[in-house]
Amino acid sequence: MSHETMSQHSTAADGSGDRSLDPRLAAKARELAAQGTVLLRNDGVLPLAPESRVALFGRTAKDWLAVGYGSGGDVNPPYISNLTDALRESGAVKVDEELAAAYDRFSEEQPADPGTVWGKWPTHYPELELEDEQIDAAAGRNDVAIVVIGRAAGEDRDAELAPGSYFLTEQEESLIARVSSAFERTVVVIDAGNVMDLSWAERYSISALLIAWAGGMESGSALGEVLTGVREPGGRLTASIARRYEDAPTAKNFGDPDVTTYVEDVFVGYRYYETFAPEAAQFHFGEGLGYTSFSFGFGEFSSDATRARIDVTAKNTGERDGDTVVQAYIETPDGKLSQPARRLAAFSRTGRVAAGESAAVSLEVDLRDFASYDDSGATGHRSAYVLEPGTYRLHVGQSVKDAEVAGEIEIGELIVVKQLEEASSIQKGCGFDRMVLNCGDDGRAIVGYEKTPEEERDLARRILERLPEELPAPAEGGSLPSFEEVRAGKVGLEEFVASVGTEDLIALAYGDTTMDSPLGVRGNAGALGGVTESLRERGVAPAITTDGPSGLRVSAFASLLPCGTALASTWNLEGVRELAELHAEEMLAKGSDILLSPGMNIQRDPLCGRNFEYFSEDPLLTGLMGAAVVSGVQSKGVAACPKHYAANNQEHNRIYSDSRVSERALREIYLRGFQIMVEESKPRTIMTSYNKINGVWGHYSYDLVTTILRGEFGFDGLVMTDWWMRMVEDPNFPALRDSAYRVRGGIDVLMPGSKEHGGDTCDTGVKDSLGSDGGLTLGELQLTALHVLRFILEANPQGYATSAEKGRRNLM
Repeated sequence: MSHETMSQHSTAADGSGDRSLDPRLAAKARELAAQGTVLLRNDGVLPLAPESRVALFGRTAKDWLAVGYGSGGDVNPPYISNLTDALRESGAVKVDEELAAAYDRFSEEQPADPGTVWGKWPTHYPELELEDEQIDAAAGRNDVAIVVIGRAAGEDRDAELAPGSYFLTEQEESLIARVSSAFERTVVVIDAGNVMDLSWAERYSISALLIAWAGGMESGSALGEVLTGVREPGGRLTASIARRYEDAPTAKNFGDPDVTTYVEDVFVGYRYYETFAPEAAQFHFGEGLGYTSFSFGFGEFSSDATRARIDVTAKNTGERDGDTVVQAYIETPDGKLSQPARRLAAFSRTGRVAAGESAAVSLEVDLRDFASYDDSGATGHRSAYVLEPGTYRLHVGQSVKDAEVAGEIEIGELIVVKQLEEASSIQKGCGFDRMVLNCGDDGRAIVGYEKTPEEERDLARRILERLPEELPAPAEGGSLPSFEEVRAGKVGLEEFVASVGTEDLIALAYGDTTMDSPLGVRGNAGALGGVTESLRERGVAPAITTDGPSGLRVSAFASLLPCGTALASTWNLEGVRELAELHAEEMLAKGSDILLSPGMNIQRDPLCGRNFEYFSEDPLLTGLMGAAVVSGVQSKGVAACPKHYAANNQEHNRIYSDSRVSERALREIYLRGFQIMVEESKPRTIMTSYNKINGVWGHYSYDLVTTILRGEFGFDGLVMTDWWMRMVEDPNFPALRDSAYRVRGGIDVLMPGSKEHGGDTCDTGVKDSLGSDGGLTLGELQLTALHVLRFILEANPQGYATSAEKGRRNLM
């Protein structure tokens, strides 16, 4: 979402307003920020011994980076904890105050400037220059050094292969080199939203390495508790970290402003490394250490046709209480379709296990959920999900690298799991060579390439054959029903929609034209539904949208929560759901009906600037985490709006860039998380993306929204655009342009409603096309109204329906 006009919208940030927040929400945020911290290396230095003398290096220890920039992070929290003060206040260790005072002075004299220009925020802050004598003196006074490196991620900007972004600056590398040389024990903490280069960790004598993902207002305190052993670092990586960026499967196909070809196809992240280049991954998917150790024992492996159940005993073999994540991966036999060596199939956190004790975990896997989509007809079943014959092995362990065979299922003959139809495929003339699995003379897997299939469908014919019918007109002379009568069950929703006049039907297809709508709480992202006086007079209330993934982006103070990667790194679905439930209560208290969250896009490439908002490079983990957020939010009656549908994996020129991806990869990787989330949690709304997908902008794509999302996934809710859209003519229907094109695609509402970025007037596409020769039909517009009004009916929004209520906004 592009919210430049609201990057500095706070009326409460000066200290006025209610600073009180739900302590339960703050406590859960701290718990998950700690549990999402990923410990990658530890020689025993952590947790810090009681009364340890600790020297803190790096200004980020005090100038803590708690969230990324943009609509996913511009929240007004009443406080943000930092590591320096957290360790000071803990009483568990002794902070070197001479060194800390030097950093305090530096921060006061050269304050960290977060910047105010949209998309131009700093990725890092300049460091305090220390003399070798200062570092040596600190080494003489202290037991342990903690070096904190900070990196800020942000919307509308990708990371760069440059010092201060993906790489260390000369200042930072010098600091790590000199500190690790002077101290016997050095802990390095990465406070970041996105992955950065960690190859330097192999060049220096580092005792421990942690990634503290941007964890919100409680994250400094959370890390302090992790370092001192109050909490365990429970995080597991949700994306692989390459030894060199050049080793990433997407490295040669990322960042082009116009066209990105998804050459790696289904070999995304660990699927690539485990299949072709395991040595190229410095840290592996699912990897992470705790403060104890576990061994796994396998009990009964039971299978029936395509289903398997794996019983695992996880024994705590260490000396401390702790927990771990049991992970199952499926190995699919190679057949007509190339297959990755491993795919995440199931997982579960054990919960706390006492030292020497064990926990029983059962994992269930249905192979049909991991069927492959044949987009070429190679198996004889084009446009179908299939299971090819062969042996399907299930590997269980504590990471993709640390897993052993727990059982296998034999499939004797090819199974057609589901026959579908070609949708959102690559346009003619836009094909490319995609990655496939070949075998070398020695039997080793090597990268090969094949042509991607191009479209064969007749999209225009499909659309015309499936146009919705117009609703029967109400009897003449009767009174118009009210929406209250619909709520009371006295009038059907379709009957009500049939009675809505053309102007109001058109209004329902647009938001209230501006962000910070006067129909809702100050600082809101926009309103939809009852956006006209006539609709409100009939009882249709406006629904108020707010960002976002890391907290409510309104003018009032609000809780700043862990970013998407931090939450996913917990692998704790129940904990994330509990956080979302508490967050929903804050929505109710602060006037939000629709939370524009969670971010569901795949972390395809480590440079994507918005990865911090997203969960993982894996669609199963993404889908289940998304479902946990949606279920938690919607349990309180308000709505979540998962985004950005789909393949929004690059921020550079995101509103024009074309993501060209095979139909197979699109379905198995980039849409799969959305599918799981829809089926598991039934969200009431979904947001499309800015980018094109195979030549069609997400906010126009009939195949993505109507054929797949609604037709295949069973979504029956409201689909909205990301904020503003590109105005163009429909290439299949000359009488349609702009929002008429959008409505025919099945995208219900343009948000925030205006034609131009920051404007206050709607486009006239729907009005001009409706009823014209070959234009938009009344049935199509009524279907959009049904989606919007069904949402209003189910969500019971808090928007201001009357002038008196609207006037109260000025007092908030």
